Amino acid sequence: MPVSLRTALPTSKSIPKGNYLNLGTDILRNLIFLLFLLRWTRKGVLHLKGRGLFGTVAEAYIAIRRTLYGIFLRTPGIRSQVQKKVTETITKLEEKLVPQGPGISRYLTLPKEGWTEQQVSAELEKLGEMEHTRWEDGLVSGAVYHGGNQLIKLQSEAFEKFSVANPIHPDVFPGVRKMEAEIVAMVLAMFNAPAGGAGVTTSGGTESILMACLSARQKARIERGVTEPEMIVPETAHAAFRKAGAYFGIKVHLVACPAPTYSVHIPSVSRLVNSNTIILVGSAPNFPHGIIDDIPSLSRLALRKKGSLPLHVDCCLGSFLVPFLARAGFPTVPFDFTLKGVTSISCDTHKYGFAPKGNSTLLYRTSALRTYQYFVSADWSGGVYASPSIAGSRPGALIATCWASLMSQGESGYIDSCHKIVGAAKKIESTIREHPSLRDDLTIMGKPLVSVVAFTSKTLNVYDLADAMSSKGWHLNALQRPPAIHVAVTLPIVAAVDRLVGDIVAVVEEEKEKERVRIVEGKGAKGGAKGDAAALYGVAGSLPNPSVVNSLAEGFLDTLYKA
Repeated sequence: MPVSLRTALPTSKSIPKGNYLNLGTDILRNLIFLLFLLRWTRKGVLHLKGRGLFGTVAEAYIAIRRTLYGIFLRTPGIRSQVQKKVTETITKLEEKLVPQGPGISRYLTLPKEGWTEQQVSAELEKLGEMEHTRWEDGLVSGAVYHGGNQLIKLQSEAFEKFSVANPIHPDVFPGVRKMEAEIVAMVLAMFNAPAGGAGVTTSGGTESILMACLSARQKARIERGVTEPEMIVPETAHAAFRKAGAYFGIKVHLVACPAPTYSVHIPSVSRLVNSNTIILVGSAPNFPHGIIDDIPSLSRLALRKKGSLPLHVDCCLGSFLVPFLARAGFPTVPFDFTLKGVTSISCDTHKYGFAPKGNSTLLYRTSALRTYQYFVSADWSGGVYASPSIAGSRPGALIATCWASLMSQGESGYIDSCHKIVGAAKKIESTIREHPSLRDDLTIMGKPLVSVVAFTSKTLNVYDLADAMSSKGWHLNALQRPPAIHVAVTLPIVAAVDRLVGDIVAVVEEEKEKERVRIVEGKGAKGGAKGDAAALYGVAGSLPNPSVVNSLAEGFLDTLYKA
């Protein structure tokens, strides 16, 4: 007997209402799964495009190794041993940094009665004379960018005149507003900013870098709807870019800077660019090796990718040296706003601009880019609140000291200091390359153009060399990945450069003699590192999982606040 189609198919009346709900749930679940699958497929494709098959496999291997080693470190027996070693190291650090014993006064509560001016002055004098590495004698790499005693006197006068000033109230302190605007204008001109260029002052290079990254994130979010921002950064770029990634939720792609140039690898940068990329980064120069990245190539890449990407040049360390290299008689490379792809530059006025610490600038090609870093709250009950950067209240006195420093030095002063500082760096470099006691054991990293000279060794343990230099009173910077040492030349080091190169020669000879003795004794060459630098950086560079080094670093930070 034939069955009609109408009776064979279920009608809406014949389907229970519960089945409609189940069907809708199934469709929704499948859609969610499909979107999830598409999202992660897209992420995987982009990652493969950026890192390649071998790079992706290598990253997976490193991640698995790090995880397994982390599990190993957390096993009961190992965990207690590691914690014991960490505690011992931190205790030694506290003994070195926190003064103890007779003659040491500790003030843990407010005095019942305020001290007299003489008492405060006497205690300040005592604190200033505490035992320390003699930066005054030029024994410290970087750290203190000293412009001379006369400049300090001028800065002290400026600080006193504006000690209560706060630029958040420009109507109350119009002089500070004027000085701040003029500082920005002078530095913009120094970096060849086009008409319409803009900038801000900040508390230091880290804040300048943070603001540049925030501006790029906001620009990409508003103009392109980017919700999963990524930035592409040379592995040698300042750690503040990694901090910006952590603070602002930006994924950081680190790009290798391989030997022999130690400059960022441009093809790798190009492969990593995708629709989520918000900014490219280059250094002029970088902190570890003093190398200026290939900014012209980054500029061309920024202009042709995704309708023009922001390109930030970190010139915090180069500051008032790189712009004056040519006029001081040294070779240079393009790095500033004359390259059309460069959209922002960070420059520390408190380094080779010789302003007191707490001074930096962030420059933009256009004022529209600066607007993206502003914070405005129009509906706060306290009134309309607006600030140009992270800080609200800011020390107007530091702005005054910066302005006084720039006006006091002038172009001629900065050209002269560039000639002295870079000239001293060239002397260190040439000595290491050419001295018969050094050239076979030490290797200069890349071709430094500015004030930083980094060197490594295939025959000696550089961390032992760093500790040996410390025993002679020097405070040099130990590096890792690869192990190395660098010297950041300052004006105080200029006066001590002959002593520095002489001590490097002496230390290398001493370490070579130790190696010869080891070989004669049948212990093999290249003895294990024993000193403080080796203890930290040797461990940091060799462990698959950084948790132990993190614990040491956190212990160090805790120690800074022990009264």
